[in-house]
Amino acid sequence: MKTNEVVNGDLERKGFGDLKDLALNLHWSWSRASEELWERLDAELWEATQDPWVILQTVSKETIVKALGEPEFSQRLAEVLASDRAAYEGDAWFQKTHRDSGLNAVAYFSMEFMLSEALPIYSGGLGNVAGDQMKAASDLGVPVVGVGLLYGQGYFRQQFDSAGRQRALYPVNDPGQLPIRPLRRANGEWLRLKVPIPGVTIWLRCWEVSVGRAKLYLLDSNDFANAPEHRCVTSQLYGGDAEMRLKQELVLGIGGWRLLRAIGIQPEVCHLNEGHAAFAVLERARSYMQDHGVGFDVALSVTRAGNLFTTHTAVAAGFDRFDPELIRRYMTTYASRLGISINELLAMGRANTGAPEPPNSKEPFNMAYLAMHGSGQANAVSKLHGEVSREIFGPLFLRWPKEEVPVGSVTNGVHVPTWESKAADELWSGSCGDERWLGTPCKEEDIRGMSDEALWAMRTECRKGLIEWLRERYARQLALDGEDPAQAAFIFREDVLTIGFARRFATYKRPDLLLHDPERLLRLLTNPERPMQLVLAGKAHPADMAGQALIEKWNKFLKREDARSKIVFLSDYDMRVAKEMVQGIDLWINTPRRPWEASGTSGMKILVNGGLNLSELDGWWAEAYVPEVGWALGDGKEHQAGDSAVAELDAVEADAMYRTLETEVAADFYTREGIAPPAGWVARMRESMAQLTERFSAARTIREYTEEHYIPAAHGYAERSANGSAMGVAMVAWRGEIDKKWAGLRFGAFEMTAVGTRYEFKIEVFAGDLSPESFKVEVYVAPGWAVTVEPVALERSTETGSAGATVFTGSVAADLPVEAYIPRVVPYFKGASVPLEAGEILWQR
Repeated sequence: MKTNEVVNGDLERKGFGDLKDLALNLHWSWSRASEELWERLDAELWEATQDPWVILQTVSKETIVKALGEPEFSQRLAEVLASDRAAYEGDAWFQKTHRDSGLNAVAYFSMEFMLSEALPIYSGGLGNVAGDQMKAASDLGVPVVGVGLLYGQGYFRQQFDSAGRQRALYPVNDPGQLPIRPLRRANGEWLRLKVPIPGVTIWLRCWEVSVGRAKLYLLDSNDFANAPEHRCVTSQLYGGDAEMRLKQELVLGIGGWRLLRAIGIQPEVCHLNEGHAAFAVLERARSYMQDHGVGFDVALSVTRAGNLFTTHTAVAAGFDRFDPELIRRYMTTYASRLGISINELLAMGRANTGAPEPPNSKEPFNMAYLAMHGSGQANAVSKLHGEVSREIFGPLFLRWPKEEVPVGSVTNGVHVPTWESKAADELWSGSCGDERWLGTPCKEEDIRGMSDEALWAMRTECRKGLIEWLRERYARQLALDGEDPAQAAFIFREDVLTIGFARRFATYKRPDLLLHDPERLLRLLTNPERPMQLVLAGKAHPADMAGQALIEKWNKFLKREDARSKIVFLSDYDMRVAKEMVQGIDLWINTPRRPWEASGTSGMKILVNGGLNLSELDGWWAEAYVPEVGWALGDGKEHQAGDSAVAELDAVEADAMYRTLETEVAADFYTREGIAPPAGWVARMRESMAQLTERFSAARTIREYTEEHYIPAAHGYAERSANGSAMGVAMVAWRGEIDKKWAGLRFGAFEMTAVGTRYEFKIEVFAGDLSPESFKVEVYVAPGWAVTVEPVALERSTETGSAGATVFTGSVAADLPVEAYIPRVVPYFKGASVPLEAGEILWQR
């Protein structure tokens, strides 16, 4: 028998360190290259956990030594390591196209990251977006650094009781079993940071996660130097009361920025994935003050140019808002360190930014408003969500047209390699090569060249794989629920149209719309010629009783004998369940109430696997849908609460959904000539894959962020910080002049003359004490006209006008009636984002 010393020596000599490095880099979560290595060490544990680090922590040292001694294993390990290192160290898309862009680091802050089930620090959509974008940034070589929290329990795990009710479980995340490393200083000391809160200091432990070539840094408060109540700050994701949420967001924003400084990372760009991390804009400004010896106003003016805020919320009530007294208690000392009053800090989280005390002193402190007031750019996550967000943030930009509220849009996408099945990977590789998600998109004609037989074979293999997995998974679920696991052997058939619905169970997502007419649903499922089968999954927040009632409603229905073999509701919807579903589902259904789905990504994940969508015209599907790629629900209009149509909307759309499933979906899937694939279905598959997969990929999203947001933000920050923050100082002076003197601005005489095919304008403006260089005069096309025209800037003229007036002249094409054109005055400073940084506006009426 070998001694421990001998075994340990064998491990070091034979490459255990290489296996450890491989297991501690989450690149394995989207690369299949190392799967056979982990299967060799413990096939059963690999199948159960899909977690290499758990395998290395669990199997015996003798097992590892034996495997490392096998030439085939060692050779495969060497090949995987060489391939990974080439991927991490070689030039990717960013290095090839933007090496000299001036962008060296993007700090990506998010409350949650969905990277792998091995690291359960996510809830759902927000974490999905963050994780997929981190992976895409790694693939493309974009220098993104993630910042988040390590949760002691994370989000809850779901189980159903005998009555079909949801039970929330909170298993502990053992850091030793997670694929993370303590972040250490050069001398080996564990990096621990301090974040002050009233009366005490919270110690934060720092962790490092490798995500391909990228890094994610996590903070947790479970340090034994903390009091028990503070050790629990990072215990649960979205748990606790408002005060606990505030503490978490202080840790994320302030602690996160301090972590970056402690390890020497100086990002040009700070990307806030939702408003949870908005305190980072304050800490970034404070750090700039400390480094450059300037005041808060200059520091914020400089740093906000490098801050980007992405909003995911479709209703104003969804923003994190805190009672002002809570902010006073936690932030008064911090405000003094910024050199501002607590009222001035409160104003940054309010619509009415009057200082020192706004008219409504009870207005809550809104984290999304803080993010807007501290950022140089803001974007929504789909085109429709951009429209919704401009409405939501309208109160921050009074008197500005909705169309000019400064919120753009970058539509979300999914990290395709993460969600791609093995069969789909082989099909795409054969047509488009292995570099297709690395910056060189597959050509649509290559996808359209895929044969009907190849496409259908891929879809059939994916469906069979899902059903095989589903039977095993459901058997375990039945056993846990105290039922006979043998029932799982009788669910589903491999040749039947398989439908999926998996979402957070919230009322606005209408997860019971399919159940609107239970008998009609059963007729669809049990049709002897065109049967269907349905897979459901989803959690409701523990505080959302209405959402939990919808889960119970479905589970009660599933107890019917005629439904049991046709519908499965999988408990504990997580990343593993999602991956299996999106790979095997034929038709993905999504039924949100428009326009409450900011983007949605679940339906995007099936695209690469040849799945089709039947979805409400909301979120991403509102811009993706054309008839040849799938099916749509709804009329493409908003029906707000209180509209007379809302009471009937669910019934109308449920009927339309049943009808579409009966007459179009089933017909396409089952209409075949002999043994040939269903031509109509395959044609939609091909067009969906060709038109949508790359377009709604995280690779496209990250390229768009990089070129349209990150690089411009880096340039803006560099410009404002150059020459001793000269531009930042000048902008503060400009902003101060606007604050003090804008009220004295007024219009004088206004002349508009038709000359040929143009209108010529002559406008007098009385600027009072305001410098004419600090504003510009424009002609704007009033809302409601069919033609949208960009505002036309007029030139300052040498013509004389009334005493004390400055004359502005210019012309526009006479395409619209005279009454369509309205002159206005807006603030102007070269390089400033107006109205984001100066929201004043004067209209000529």
